[in-house]
Amino acid sequence: MPAARQSYDRVAIALHWAIAAAILILIYVGKWMTEALETHSAPQMVVFQAYQWHKSVGLSVLVLSLFRLYWRIEHKPPALPGQMPGYERLAAHATHIGFYGLMIGLPLTGWAMVSTSPWGLPTIWFGLFEWPHLPILSTLEDKKPVEAAFKEAHELLGNLALGLIVLHVLAALKHQFVNRDQVLARMVPWLGRFSGKDNVAP
Repeated sequence: MPAARQSYDRVAIALHWAIAAAILILIYVGKWMTEALETHSAPQMVVFQAYQWHKSVGLSVLVLSLFRLYWRIEHKPPALPGQMPGYERLAAHATHIGFYGLMIGLPLTGWAMVSTSPWGLPTIWFGLFEWPHLPILSTLEDKKPVEAAFKEAHELLGNLALGLIVLHVLAALKHQFVNRDQVLARMVPWLGRFSGKDNVAP
């Protein structure tokens, strides 16, 4: 039988870091845009371009996250360390479920918010083509309260994602420097090589 995989494969690793970086940047830019609109601290055209970029990256995260979910289903991830307590295993699985929910829910609520905006502004994906609005939501007669609800949900999910990322990073550092169980090396293979343990996926 083949040896058990000790790290995530290269596709999973690339998707993990690309999506993580995109979400962090999106949260920062999203908060900046909101403040810029409320305080008029930036030219309107700059804010509009930031919104277009924000929407383009957010929709890209949606597509990548759906692909990542498919990839995880089709490619079994490496097993957790055998000595890990049951409550830590439960927390790890819950965190992964939470992340997938946020990675998909955040762009979906953003897409819904744009689709219900009374302004009806188009989304031009990186200036290449127009991304359509959600058909049912875009035809509502009274869009304003629906848009407000999706806006609140989008902001809430963004704050939850930021908090979950902080907890995730702290947990990874604990595994690396306290438990020393090579959990972080599953997603950062060079850490395994640095410590003398080859955790690189084939």
